[in-house]
Amino acid sequence: MFSCPNCGGNLKFDIPSQQMSCEYCHELFNPYAFEDKKSDAEEEKSYESDYEVTIFTCPQCGGEILSTDNAAAGFCSFCGASTILYSRISHERRPNYIIPFQKSKEDCKNAYRNLMRRAIFAPKELKDPKYIDSFRGIYMPYWAYYVTQQGSFRVKGKKEYRRGDYIYKDYYDLSGNIDAYYKGLSYDASSSFADNISEQLAPYDVKGMKAFTPSFLSGFYADTADVAPSIYQGNAETTAQEQTLQQVKTIPDFKPYDISATMGENDSFHTETKEVDSTMFPVWFMSYRNKDRVAYVTVNGQTGKLVADLPIDPKKYILGSIFLAMPIFLFLVAFITLLPSWLTGISMTLAIATIVLTSVELYKIKAKDSDANDRGKQYLKEVSGTPVPPVTSSKEQKEEPPKRKNARALCVIAAIVSLLILIINPVSDIFYYAGAIFCLVAVLISIIDVIRFYNVLSTRRLPQFDKQGGDDRA
Repeated sequence: MFSCPNCGGNLKFDIPSQQMSCEYCHELFNPYAFEDKKSDAEEEKSYESDYEVTIFTCPQCGGEILSTDNAAAGFCSFCGASTILYSRISHERRPNYIIPFQKSKEDCKNAYRNLMRRAIFAPKELKDPKYIDSFRGIYMPYWAYYVTQQGSFRVKGKKEYRRGDYIYKDYYDLSGNIDAYYKGLSYDASSSFADNISEQLAPYDVKGMKAFTPSFLSGFYADTADVAPSIYQGNAETTAQEQTLQQVKTIPDFKPYDISATMGENDSFHTETKEVDSTMFPVWFMSYRNKDRVAYVTVNGQTGKLVADLPIDPKKYILGSIFLAMPIFLFLVAFITLLPSWLTGISMTLAIATIVLTSVELYKIKAKDSDANDRGKQYLKEVSGTPVPPVTSSKEQKEEPPKRKNARALCVIAAIVSLLILIINPVSDIFYYAGAIFCLVAVLISIIDVIRFYNVLSTRRLPQFDKQGGDDRA
């Protein structure tokens, strides 16, 4: 908690002015004015020291956020639970740098409202003003990598041209020397922050980084870093190589050539991470919980880029589909003569497409809920030694929609029956109509399942962090 030197009121970081603002007298102060620094030596020491914060822990999922204020946190940003969070005083390692919030809460609300105007199939709960007002500013920890590249490089180039009736392709070995330096290649350092969200929120302009001071946290929350910097070091070096390749393509002498090879394939080319800094980047965070799933809405607190999990309301989607399909059906009936065999063939094709779509959705759900592509969560599981399975209460399990395990099988059977009808080619049209109706009914049932699968894919299972207190059954 920071007090106003004039009136003793509470100071909060003010986004428009980028200064500390008093809630009572509205005076503005430099955030660095509250640093306790007496000498250059002590300043350098303070730069690496710990700072005192209040840690808020969710009793249901175990998620933790910290704040320099003693304000009560009434809900959990990670699992969406309305609960009293446990608090304790702790000392956390001081980050090196921070990007202060540039976008206000009102900016986030306006961006989200604009998104909702286009999301016509979104559940009405996502448009509730009370829900929209729950945006919370959280500083997420990031590792900032400083990568150098030196040495000679060699890439493959292709030049294509036409002479008369012939097309010629010439291949070249292109080489040169590289002396490159990348500053601030950033990856999130929190296992509670999904990699796919942080990647979509990127990029942050690292030119906006400032030396860290706890004053920037006043009025906001922060997450703790629990992922080792070595986890994303390879990603940072790969990113540096990709960016260097793009720069090589812009070299005037290389522009006539199609360069598609990767960099760093020879021994003389060297990529090295020189330094890693601990940083904090601003994120506006909002969570929507529905039974045993949670949806996130995040906004880049520097650029305003919005990333949202948007489930679909099945009733809205089906009614919208019917509304759209009716004019198409009437047009076909009025202007095109459809043979019975055509109807069967079209229905069979729809059934096959539905089978493929359902299988793809199920595969994506399995990969997402297993955190297979989230290196931060995988790292934490390896460190803890035990994977963290999804846990739901018995009440939630009862309320979960029943799984139609035979929906895909029904589509497969319908497609096979329709194929046999087309092969046998019966005289009576009733067989073709029966096959088409069978396929369409199977497709309709499967589409309902696809919507349900999509809603699972567009949301996330309730987090169970490997921290004290993490139990959704509490």
